[in-house]
Amino acid sequence: MNEIDKFRAEVADNIRGLGEDTDVQALSRIWLREITRHKYAYNFSWMGRPLIQFPQDMAALQELVWAVKPDLIIEAGIAHGGSLIMHASFLAMLDYCDAVEQGVPLDVTKPKRRVLGLDIDIRAHNRAAIEAHPMSNRIDMVQGSSVSPEVIAQVRELAKGHERILVILDSNHTHEHVLAELEAYAPLVSPGSYCVVFDTLVEDMPDELIQNRPWKKGDNPKTAVWEYLRRLNGEGRSASDGAKLQFEIDKSIEHKLLITVGPDGYLKRV
Repeated sequence: MNEIDKFRAEVADNIRGLGEDTDVQALSRIWLREITRHKYAYNFSWMGRPLIQFPQDMAALQELVWAVKPDLIIEAGIAHGGSLIMHASFLAMLDYCDAVEQGVPLDVTKPKRRVLGLDIDIRAHNRAAIEAHPMSNRIDMVQGSSVSPEVIAQVRELAKGHERILVILDSNHTHEHVLAELEAYAPLVSPGSYCVVFDTLVEDMPDELIQNRPWKKGDNPKTAVWEYLRRLNGEGRSASDGAKLQFEIDKSIEHKLLITVGPDGYLKRV
């Protein structure tokens, strides 16, 4: 075993240990509960645009993008556009690495990989800021409900021709809405890639922290994930590519991060 393989094995052992350490997991949940009171996720930006995400999850997404090397990332939920910019920058680095490895010039005016953002209300100032950003030439946006037949049809059309697709769901966090998004977009995920469902954390937070929102304990992204996986296991459906549609929760990501808004939300298509 060479040195890098030894290091990777050590990391894998670390992650397994964290997954078995119920005390440190409990401490992480306490920390998550308390920082949520301070809107911790609002503190971070990417290339000048607010992210409204935990940096730990952003690190995990970078690792997934590098491993999967998607040519399309679909994200439901745009807000200020920070995550769209971040995903575009990840894909730009993949294009750069491809050019270096192939020994060819990189034409930044013709990006190979793209990001598709969906939102029911793309506010004018956010759209203007995203479109003015240097990463905007690889970003497409669709305004409308992510679960409307018109938007679903448009996304499926735009997804045609892409070989490796990664999906991120981060819009309306009610059980019904997220379940409908999973039904619509999870089948677009390529084998070996991921459907990442954010804010499953709602299920683990006290109700007092989720005020003036239509989602709550028992009605949130995590309950939608559980229901979707139950349906898949019961129905044995196939995806649009004809392969059997099967997802599993990648608990190793949650164990590695400890601090995440997506417990049980990293779904790998296997």
